[in-house]
Amino acid sequence: MISAIVAVVIFVVVIALIVIFAREPGPAPTDIAIAYEQAWDRLDFDTLWTLAGPELRDGLDKQEYIAAKKRAYEGRHELRNLAEHVEIDEAQVGIGHAAVRTRVTLRDGAVVRNDVVLTKRSASWVVTGYQLVANPPQTV
Repeated sequence: MISAIVAVVIFVVVIALIVIFAREPGPAPTDIAIAYEQAWDRLDFDTLWTLAGPELRDGLDKQEYIAAKKRAYEGRHELRNLAEHVEIDEAQVGIGHAAVRTRVTLRDGAVVRNDVVLTKRSASWVVTGYQLVANPPQTV
């Protein structure tokens, strides 16, 4: 009798955990945008691949993408770790699409803003567009 009760309790706990994890929404699009900026700052091409949709992968598989990016940035150590701080300037989040403007404060004090477009696919947000904002309006 006790073993049947233990089995039922274990079954209920397992089902409860499955339901809890299935309902977890995952990272917000703003979190993905910040992670994407930070990955670019570290030249972390593995993370960039993971966060990006096919639109930003240049038609390459993961190994080809990482190898191509490493070749492109080889010897360009001055382009790594430039960001002091990354934050969100503004975000518009819809049901399956998001537009996020990031504000990257560089170590030299300069500020760069980027528009990051995200699309929700398979219950996860992926970056599907990324572009430097030229001459953004000044905000305080």
